Amino acid sequence: MKKTFLLLVAMMISFASFSQKEELKAAENALKANNFKDAVSVLKNAEPLLAAAKDKQKAQYYLLLGKGYNGQGMINDAASAFNKVIEIEKNGSKSYTDEAGNLLNTLVQNIATKASSAYEEGIAKIKDVNDKDTYAVGVIKLGESADGFKKVYELSQRDTAFLQNAAYIYYFAEKYNNSIDAYKKLIDMGYTGAGTTYEAISVLNDQPVYFNTKKEMDDQVKMKLAKNPKVSVKEPQTVEMKKMIVKNYIALKQNDDALKIIKEAQQAAPGDYGLLVDEANVYYAMGDNLKFKEKLEEAVKINPSDYVLHYNIGVMKSDLKDYDGAIESYNKAIELKPDYADAYNNIGAAILGKTIPIVEEMNQNLNNFKKYDELQAKQLEFYKQAMPYYEKAFGIDKNNISVVQALMGIYNQLEMYDKAKEMKVIYEQIK
Repeated sequence: MKKTFLLLVAMMISFASFSQKEELKAAENALKANNFKDAVSVLKNAEPLLAAAKDKQKAQYYLLLGKGYNGQGMINDAASAFNKVIEIEKNGSKSYTDEAGNLLNTLVQNIATKASSAYEEGIAKIKDVNDKDTYAVGVIKLGESADGFKKVYELSQRDTAFLQNAAYIYYFAEKYNNSIDAYKKLIDMGYTGAGTTYEAISVLNDQPVYFNTKKEMDDQVKMKLAKNPKVSVKEPQTVEMKKMIVKNYIALKQNDDALKIIKEAQQAAPGDYGLLVDEANVYYAMGDNLKFKEKLEEAVKINPSDYVLHYNIGVMKSDLKDYDGAIESYNKAIELKPDYADAYNNIGAAILGKTIPIVEEMNQNLNNFKKYDELQAKQLEFYKQAMPYYEKAFGIDKNNISVVQALMGIYNQLEMYDKAKEMKVIYEQIK
């Protein structure tokens, strides 16, 4: 009786194997005829037989299933099936892994190519900040790009760098929470961005193609499906990712969260210039001007050639009514960038800032004509000092309406009425 039972079991296994081979053959024939829906239907009917199948047959099953889904444009299901093939064969023979990997790579690269195109279009459009409609279209395109790169990661989670792409682009698409979530996911999974990148150019569309191993890249080049192979080594980017999280929190005005991440990042990179600037900006957003100034001055010691930093320190000093200190910082910015129109403009404004106490004293001496005239003469001397800086700013940027207004007022005060009229014409043209 025992022998009979064993024989029956053997016959059942043999029958299941035979039946499955027939189903796989039927699915292959359906795929050859581009009957993708029929192929999937046949395979789904055979799914109960998988339990008794060998790994090789299971891998073949999922490869065919992926092809059937792919032919119907069911990208998520196709990618899942191709990944299943790779998973099944990861520790054994690789009968179908290469084909599944190539199909998956083609699938995700198509999405990545579209995402790259959307990124290029979006970046070009958001540069036009003066055209709100064009800028808005650019932001939408960048959102599409980030969604595309995230989709690539979801379909092939070995391609972690695509999630980093998505995280980065979400920031410029103004989807700040999406960016934060993606960066935190990367950090939580231990991703650092470090490692070796294998890149080549697709012969089909001349777009970059990325591979998980050098062998995959070399195989594609040998098959003349790719060209110009390149191997790149990337350093860890954990601190840079945290900096991007900070920028997102700043954009969301979640300043406490931003400071928390800054402190975490500074433990790994003490004295980091970018983190100091970010910290300064957070304090500025919180209205803590003294801390803002303190952090900027720390940063400028690290990078004294940053003209924008000198300019920002000047702005801070002006806010604190330290006009001489502000002028000194603006001049340092101009030394580094001689055509810095905003710095010239702000020197003029800082000089005029010195007239504020004079004007207050003039208002207290309206009936003391001698004293009033003395004070007014002192005021006009400051106007004369400020005038060449505003003129220099105007020479660099003739469309700066605040500079034009300042010159109109100075020329009138100094009784230079012809010049004041010229500025009035320009003002009417650009207002």
